[in-house]
Amino acid sequence: MRVIGGKFKGKRLLEPQDKLTRPLKDLTKESIFNIINHSNKFSINISEACVLDLFSGVGSFGIECLSRGASHVTFIEKYEGVLPILKKNLNNLKSEINYEIIESDILNRFEFKYLKLKYDIIFLDPPYKEKALENILNSIIEDKILKNNGIIIIHRHKKEIDEFPRNFQLIEEKKYGISKIIFGSYS
Repeated sequence: MRVIGGKFKGKRLLEPQDKLTRPLKDLTKESIFNIINHSNKFSINISEACVLDLFSGVGSFGIECLSRGASHVTFIEKYEGVLPILKKNLNNLKSEINYEIIESDILNRFEFKYLKLKYDIIFLDPPYKEKALENILNSIIEDKILKNNGIIIIHRHKKEIDEFPRNFQLIEEKKYGISKIIFGSYS
């Protein structure tokens, strides 16, 4: 697994040895960034964007955003089996970049309202079997952490059927192998 674009292009990312973490595949990640850069359904400029990477794992998505010029990335991860890898991957960039790591459990009453920023992109990559997606989205919406015209990107198993809040607006859904990527916002 490596960074596929931007100033860190080609940089290898460390991966976990266990099976509890499922890093975002390069092909899926590349497809996400192609949609962000070329879709006429929303207008997000990854360069200078403020990004929230939830269930960030080894940091593949957020590091890709930093590589492509994002102004800030907030990584939120709680799994102790992957946190040291996330920190090493960020340290290996050897660059003064604007990011923070919050070691917290998103599923256990995490309060988004205490985050210091509002975000252009919120990326969610919860465990495939996680059923609390609607609750997480409701918290994001209620705490108003997505900027106007911001997008929410969700990585799920292609067979997973999720419930979304009524004011969540599905923009686009794409399938890649066993996963699907959902682009949405709220009205």
